[in-house]
Amino acid sequence: MIELLTSGELTLLGRVPTASNLTLACALDGDTMCVYKPVRGEAPLWDFPDGTLAGREVACFLISEALGWGIVPETVLRDDGPPEADLGPGMLQRWIHSPDEPAGPDPVDLVPVDAVTDDVFAILRAYDEDGSVVALVHSDTAELRRLAVFDVVVNNADRKGGHILVDDDGRLYGIDHGVCLHADDKLRTVLWGWSGTDVPDDLVPDLARLAERLADVDDPLTAGLRTLITDAEVAALAARTRRLADGGPMPSPPGERAIPWPPF
Repeated sequence: MIELLTSGELTLLGRVPTASNLTLACALDGDTMCVYKPVRGEAPLWDFPDGTLAGREVACFLISEALGWGIVPETVLRDDGPPEADLGPGMLQRWIHSPDEPAGPDPVDLVPVDAVTDDVFAILRAYDEDGSVVALVHSDTAELRRLAVFDVVVNNADRKGGHILVDDDGRLYGIDHGVCLHADDKLRTVLWGWSGTDVPDDLVPDLARLAERLADVDDPLTAGLRTLITDAEVAALAARTRRLADGGPMPSPPGERAIPWPPF
């Protein structure tokens, strides 16, 4: 898949209209779908340097692979997009196909407040467009909890419910990691259900191995990340990973801007 993303022939299929940055659906060699986000189409942000979002998406994929979690679809930087668009360098990522009729409940959902069950975490209450009270909830599963830990590691500033996908085989993925890996604390997420709890024991060895690699300036992972994010951001990533590996608890939401808006 990495080779196909890197060198396959791209054909433009259309634009994803709901994305905040220019996001194009493409086909690789005629039949494999992917997402192309050109650097030229990135909206300026006050707290992230211009033109760095594509690289941050690739960095998050590399971190996911180094952890062995496979939680981010295959992602590469590419010098060119589809010839029909002529938008230059950008990020290419494998498209995740979700079933038309999911086998189970959505990982993140809005439900009537009186329909909240014991097997979900209620994150906030709000009024819907009809004035009814609803709750933002997320499920309590090992797969989603692992994604929540990953978001702490990469300091995800925009984990919305719509950025969590389940494919046809029931496998869970996180997408849209362009605003991650800042050196300052930027965590904004809908997955606050495990705040203050310990990282699951089965994830700690993976975090410890990642922390060791990040501490080695000659490690290929560390060297690769330094081409995508700043040295200060790599150091902050290493510190977050080491804190979790050493038994640090999952963070609690700050007083403001704890949840990205809109949450989907």
